[in-house]
Amino acid sequence: MRKNWWKILAVVLVAASIVAGLIGPVPTLPILHESIRNVYFHVPMWFAMLTLYLISVIYSVKYLNSGNMKYDLIAVEAVNTGIIFCFLGLGTGMLWANITWGDPWPKDPKLNSSAIATLMYLAYLVLRNALDEEQKRAKISAIYNIFAFPVMIVLLYVLPRLTDSLHPGNGGNSTFSDIDLDNNLRPVLYAAGLGWSLIGVWIGSLRYRARLIEREQFNNEIN
Repeated sequence: MRKNWWKILAVVLVAASIVAGLIGPVPTLPILHESIRNVYFHVPMWFAMLTLYLISVIYSVKYLNSGNMKYDLIAVEAVNTGIIFCFLGLGTGMLWANITWGDPWPKDPKLNSSAIATLMYLAYLVLRNALDEEQKRAKISAIYNIFAFPVMIVLLYVLPRLTDSLHPGNGGNSTFSDIDLDNNLRPVLYAAGLGWSLIGVWIGSLRYRARLIEREQFNNEIN
């Protein structure tokens, strides 16, 4: 039970944020109106994605330093799980954009940057599948992964601030902190971000364990 406390915390935080997102009080804001509730679902998906991609980079570095294949498996499963949250973030974002801006994918630099970042991580998975030799695959994909993460940060959080963007906090637009004067959003948003990030780590750990079992079965069949 003590080892699983963070899993229980994850479930509680996500459940509470879903309830608050659906029926909790939200500020009355122009244009956004009730669609502001989507901030509890859209933004935490990116929190979880970034957490998993960061874990992947850390374990890619660990693999290059040690050559331990378990670190490579953790890195790839973190990306595999992060991609899931990436698509959930894109989906909830498109829904929100269609409601507030009248177009699921308007001409916005942050949207285009997120698409490029998504393709970049999909390319990482394609690269792994294109290489047969285990050590070579792990080394090349680890190097790619280490360089991909800072590029993604630039695409998502630097470039959109340098030009006009519809997103809050970009292109001179107000952030949620500026317009959310009663702070109704912030506690639930942070709880949702932490909860979904923990859920992402949980899923990634399950995928890693499944990969270890598959690897062990494969080795037993060979031997």
